[in-house]
Amino acid sequence: MSAASAVGVGDRAPDFRLRHTFEHDVGLAETLERGPVVLVFYVFDFGSR
Repeated sequence: MSAASAVGVGDRAPDFRLRHTFEHDVGLAETLERGPVVLVFYVFDFGSR
């Protein structure tokens, strides 16, 4: 992703789906239906899996 296309602070993130720790998918759009969402990214956060 180039800096020109990166999401900035306060911008709306594009919808995406991720695999949750408990082996089910989680989508941004359906999570937003329940209320505000805060996205936090950890660099080099390697789990025990």
